[in-house]
Amino acid sequence: MRDLANSIGAVQAVAPAVLTATNTSAAIDLLGFNGAAVIINTGAIAGSGNFTPKLQESDDGTTFTDVAAADLVGAFPAALVAASVLKVGYIGNRRYVRTVLTLNSGTSIAASATVLKGRAASRPVA
Repeated sequence: MRDLANSIGAVQAVAPAVLTATNTSAAIDLLGFNGAAVIINTGAIAGSGNFTPKLQESDDGTTFTDVAAADLVGAFPAALVAASVLKVGYIGNRRYVRTVLTLNSGTSIAASATVLKGRAASRPVA
């Protein structure tokens, strides 16, 4: 059996919370890694809260654009659903990524997002 924990880096993009507005994470630096995955966990939805997730990328950590579908493994849904776990891989070549959970309508959703940085150039990962 191989150890996975020493081959990945985990970064909290969105702390577990009840979101009532659009949430854009801080820039996450992928330097030293050759891939990443976004994990979104959801809980209860209140007031028909409708949120759309997406991933953005950047060369400088300041100017971001939406990640093209060709640079994703899997796809983000049009809207998050309650009590679910979603994972989407990133195979793009930009240094920085960030998550965006956009409120389209309704009240709120309980959610969190984690970016798992993988395929480390140097192991073990601290």
